[in-house]
Amino acid sequence: MSTPMAANVAAVARSSPAAAAFKDAALSALVALGLFGAMLGVLTEATPAGVVLVPRPLLLAYSVAAVFAGRLAWLLFRSRTPTTKAYAGNRTVAEALQRSGRFVAPALLAFAVALPFMAGRYGIDLGILVLTYIMLGWGLNIVVGLAGLLDLGYVAFYAVGAYSYALLAQTFGLGFWTCLPLAGILAALWGVLLGFPVLRLRGDYLAIVTLAFGEIIRVVLLNTVSITGGPNGISGIPRPTLFGLKFSADGGPGTFSGFFGLEFSPTHRVAFLYYVILGLALLTNWVTLRLRRVALGRAWEALREDEVACRSLGINVTVTKLTAFAMGAGFGGLAGAFFATRAAFISPESFTFFESAIVLAIVVLGGLGSQLGVALAALVMIGGLELFRDLQDYRLLIFGSAMVLTMILRPRGLVSGRTPSVALGKRQEISAELVAEGRG
Repeated sequence: MSTPMAANVAAVARSSPAAAAFKDAALSALVALGLFGAMLGVLTEATPAGVVLVPRPLLLAYSVAAVFAGRLAWLLFRSRTPTTKAYAGNRTVAEALQRSGRFVAPALLAFAVALPFMAGRYGIDLGILVLTYIMLGWGLNIVVGLAGLLDLGYVAFYAVGAYSYALLAQTFGLGFWTCLPLAGILAALWGVLLGFPVLRLRGDYLAIVTLAFGEIIRVVLLNTVSITGGPNGISGIPRPTLFGLKFSADGGPGTFSGFFGLEFSPTHRVAFLYYVILGLALLTNWVTLRLRRVALGRAWEALREDEVACRSLGINVTVTKLTAFAMGAGFGGLAGAFFATRAAFISPESFTFFESAIVLAIVVLGGLGSQLGVALAALVMIGGLELFRDLQDYRLLIFGSAMVLTMILRPRGLVSGRTPSVALGKRQEISAELVAEGRG
């Protein structure tokens, strides 16, 4: 028979998860109050008498209450879901996403090819921006997702590619298609230069050094005024041509509209640039997928899983790390060259740490090592920001909250499962919980 004491013990045991969740949610609300107090609780307004502080207690209270309710709901939901069941659910979702990728990827490719025929100037410009970040994400995915080397200074190679093209084009009069591979090669060389000092570093130490490298490149570009123009940047960067045909408004024989007998439209040049970045992004994806199936790609993944075991198998870790840095940096340099010719103006302010953070967030949210996941994450992050353009005051707040929610629900990324590059017999999806996270 059950005694009153046993019933009380059972009641306390049942209520302990709820009490712990309530305590955790209250602590989260207290932290939110400290953070939001200055950011949301007070608004500065300029008046004839000077700058005054306008309190906003309701907004602050609503924000703290939302944090408390969200944290409490999540903890209660997680306490009722066993760990093994959660792992099984994650594996099921990963396998479903992997199967749907066979249809989603071709659909996205068809949509990307047909976009200039369906969208206007604004849609094409947005597509160019999204494809640029997809290419950067795929390049960084080689370093972080495949080789497991945490790189926070990827924007440095983006800057090297952009300035390499601008200086080569203006100094030696070379065209875009001639400078494009040179920019990629120069960025790859800088990737090797970064790789040598960090061969013995891992994890947070590697992240700090790569972050410092990105800032060093930006400061050098800012101070070498005689070469890079310093804070004024470089303007008048030449545009690419289509087999020597320029996209100019005069309509002469050497122009695109004059050669094909078309009426000049600025959309022609924008659409051409769109297909250029689409081709570069597809080239990055194709090379990455091919490299994953050869010995070098398998060495990258072995390095990501366990560096000690990788050395014991006789794999040259030095060459493996350097090739990962070089390949990722090379694709970043190609994207930088395109950015320079697209904007026709570059300055050090275009290559700050914020750009590296965005690209790394795309890789992490999409799923380390997943090509489809990176593309989906870039589409959501870069394209999704345009949905909140009218909410300038809360745009980044909504976006950051969405990122936090995504990482809570999908901590290993949108497409977290992975298919082995080489398998004996039928390939089976590997659950994200069994794969290293890629901390170098």
